Amino acid sequence: MTAAVLPGAATRAAAAPGRRIAFLLLLAPALVWLFGLVVLPHVELAILSLHERVAPRVFAWSFAQYRTFFEEPLYWHTFVRTAVMSVAATACTLAIAFPIAWYIAKIAQGRARSLLFVLALIPFWVSETVRTLGWMILLRESGVLPRLLAGLGITAAPVELLYHDATILVGLVYTSLLFMLVPLVNVLETLDDALIEAAYDLGGNGWSILRRIVIPHAAPGIAAGAVVVFMLTLGNYLTPALLGGKDSLWFTEQIYAQFITRFNWEQGAAFGFLLLALSTVIVWLGLRISGQRFDDVMRRA
Repeated sequence: MTAAVLPGAATRAAAAPGRRIAFLLLLAPALVWLFGLVVLPHVELAILSLHERVAPRVFAWSFAQYRTFFEEPLYWHTFVRTAVMSVAATACTLAIAFPIAWYIAKIAQGRARSLLFVLALIPFWVSETVRTLGWMILLRESGVLPRLLAGLGITAAPVELLYHDATILVGLVYTSLLFMLVPLVNVLETLDDALIEAAYDLGGNGWSILRRIVIPHAAPGIAAGAVVVFMLTLGNYLTPALLGGKDSLWFTEQIYAQFITRFNWEQGAAFGFLLLALSTVIVWLGLRISGQRFDDVMRRA
């Protein structure tokens, strides 16, 4: 009996290294991509951010680039403003997307559900540039909305609706809405309708059911959508630059200016790492407050 088993065990043992090699070969492209396009650039930027130019082509190790950030009010004011606006955009996106996701997941049936989801998806079939330019055409002084307001007598003359914080917020919410909607729809579809019916039978009202059943169940989807939307909003450059103009005071514009306009790559690298640190801290705080785990959230995203 033992002699009959040993050849099979030996065959499996001989095949195990081959399977491991095949697995590593399949994994190699992803590892090369991750190391070459994510890890190495970040390491290079980290080294660059700790350089101080003391003479042409001569650098010294220093934290001067980070000190400049704290010593210049414009930089940290823009940094804080970007964080606050990104959090506000994430909250507005959640407030708009949640009722839509609830209707798609729990109320719409059959083709209506698919149609509504496609309607939410259609704007994202074109680039962010085209969508943002569409908002500029709609909101500029000679655009559709100001002329409509003037025609209805709401304003005496067409007014400029661009270059305001509210305009930037609208653009950020619009460009990131789908990334909140998809995880919310996915998680709400798994909510058993029997739980809601039982809660109503036990005397619960809409608010208590939302607070005690729906939101706890949807928490992973909320956290996933909030993480993705916040990071996309925080790193957005195009929407604040076009809708907010030169006075939008968005931190990615400061990074762009350091790299492209001033050719100060050391300062731009330091600003980039400060933005990365900000996103990491706020995402970590959000997950701690919501009680969610990062790996669970990423599976929902």
